[in-house]
Amino acid sequence: MTRNEKNVVTMSNQAIQSIVIVGGGTAGWLTAGRIAAEHKHNANIQVTLVESPDIAPIGVGEGTWPTMRTTLLKLGISESDFINQCDGSFKQGAKFAKWVTGEDDDFYYHPLVLPQGFHKTNLAKHWYAQHQQSGKSFSDLVCYQEAVCEQGLAPKTIRHGEFDALANYAYHLDSAKFSAFLQQHCCEKLGVKHVLANVVEVTSHQNNDIASVITKECGEIFGDLFIDCTGFSALLIGKHYDVDFVACDDVLFIDRALAVQVPYEHDDSPIASHTISTAQEAGWIWDIGLQHRRGVGHVFSTRHTSVERAHEQLENYVGKGFENLQVREIPIRSGHRKIFWKNNCVAIGLSAGFLEPLEASALVLVELSAQMVAEQLPACRSVMDVIANRFNQTFHYRWQRIIDFLKLHYVLSKRTDNRFWVDNRDPQNIPDSLKELMTLWQYHPPADHDFDSNNEVFPAASYQYILYGMGFVTDGLGYPQCPQDEQIALKQFQLNQQAIDKARQMLPSNRELITKIRQYGLQRV
Repeated sequence: MTRNEKNVVTMSNQAIQSIVIVGGGTAGWLTAGRIAAEHKHNANIQVTLVESPDIAPIGVGEGTWPTMRTTLLKLGISESDFINQCDGSFKQGAKFAKWVTGEDDDFYYHPLVLPQGFHKTNLAKHWYAQHQQSGKSFSDLVCYQEAVCEQGLAPKTIRHGEFDALANYAYHLDSAKFSAFLQQHCCEKLGVKHVLANVVEVTSHQNNDIASVITKECGEIFGDLFIDCTGFSALLIGKHYDVDFVACDDVLFIDRALAVQVPYEHDDSPIASHTISTAQEAGWIWDIGLQHRRGVGHVFSTRHTSVERAHEQLENYVGKGFENLQVREIPIRSGHRKIFWKNNCVAIGLSAGFLEPLEASALVLVELSAQMVAEQLPACRSVMDVIANRFNQTFHYRWQRIIDFLKLHYVLSKRTDNRFWVDNRDPQNIPDSLKELMTLWQYHPPADHDFDSNNEVFPAASYQYILYGMGFVTDGLGYPQCPQDEQIALKQFQLNQQAIDKARQMLPSNRELITKIRQYGLQRV
C-alpha cells in the first residue's frame, strides 16, 4: 500500500470532530447552534464559526414557520428572551390580498392550523355546500385561525407556558437582532468558537476534500466538515467547488425587491398576527408586523415593470411618511445549487439557493438543513458520502416542491392587468409536476396520499387553503356524500365555530400579549 493510499484509509476512519462553519448571519448561527446543542455531551465535537468582520449579514427574511419553536427549544432558548431581544411577534399564517381578481374585497388565508378534524374526514369534500349557504371562505369554514387573525388576536394568553398555545403559531422577527441573539447564546451557552476573520484561501486534501480555510487575521483553520453559510457569495460550494446553480426564473419571475422599515404611528398601534401579502401589477408587497416597526417590501419582476413603477407602488402602499424612509434595493436570483453537499462541504442558507420570500421558505430550509446535519452527523469520513447522497436527494425534492407550491399562487390568479399574471399562467412556465397535481385535484381534493415522500414541506392542507381560497373547482364538491361521512363533517363545522367563539372570548390582542411578555415573561419550560 502506497503512502497516499494509507493516508486515504486513515482519513476514511478518522472521526468527524471538527465542524467549521464559514459565514455568520441567521443561517450560520442557527446551524452552529443546532449542531452544538445536538452534540453538547460529546466533548470531542468542536463547532467553530468563522465570520468576516467586514461583511454585514444579509437577513433571509423576517417570517418563520412553526418549526422555529422546536428549533429554539432544541437550542435551549427561552421564548420570552427571544421575543424581548429580537423584536419578535406572533405569526399565525398569511393573508393574501388582491391575488385573484385584484378587487378590494379579494383575499384569502393560509393559516397555520389544520382544517378541523383533518385526520377524521376531508372537509374539502363538504365545504362547498356550506359556502353556498353562508358565503364564508374555505379557511373560515374549516378552521378558526382566519377569524383570530382578522381580529388581530394572539395565539395564546400570558397564562400559557413558553412555546405552548391555543393556536399553532410561528414568529415575525428582526433578522439582524436574531443573528446577534443567536451568536451570544451559541458562544456563551453551547461552546461554539467564534472567529472573526476573512477567508482568503481554501486548501484541499488529495481526495478533493477541504482541508482548511486560510484567514487573513487568524491564519489556517482546519476541519473535518465544512459548512458554507457565506450567503450569495457561496465561497465554498460555489467559488471553490464550482457546483452549478440551477436557476428557476423561467418559473418564478420575481427578480428584485425594494424593502423599507416602517415605524408605527403610535406606540400601541395594533400588530397584525399574520403576514400580509398584497398583489401588485407585477409582483406583491409583504407587510410584517414587529413590536416597534413593520417590515414592508415590494418584490417584482423587472421583465414586467420598472424599478420606478415598483417604487411608486410601494410608496402608495406605505403612504404618509414614505419620503423619510430609506429604501433598500435587493436583487433576487431564484434557484438553488445542483447539489448541496459535495465532498466534506455542505451549503446551507443563501449559498444553497434562494426563492422569493412568498410563504417564508428561506428560514425553514435553514432549519431543516441544520437539523439533518446535526442529527445525522457522519461518524467518520467513510460514511459521509452516504449521508451526503441522502441529504442531496432530500433537499432537491424539497426545493422542487417549494417551487411548485409558490407557483401555484400565481397559476390560480385571474388577474389580467399586467403580462406578469398572464405569463405566469402560460402552461410552458408551469412545472410538469404541478400540472399533474392540478389535473388530479380536478377530481378529488388534495390529500396526503397525493404525495409520495415523507419529506414534504407543505402538507395537503396547505394546498387546500391555496386552491379553494383562490377559487379552484374540484369536480363533485358539494355533491351528496356518504351520510355517515356527512354527519362527521357537519360535526366538525360545529366544532370549528365553537373554537372560533372560544378564541374570541379568551385571546388577547397580539400587541397586548407582547406587552405582557415584555413586562412579566412567559412561564419557562
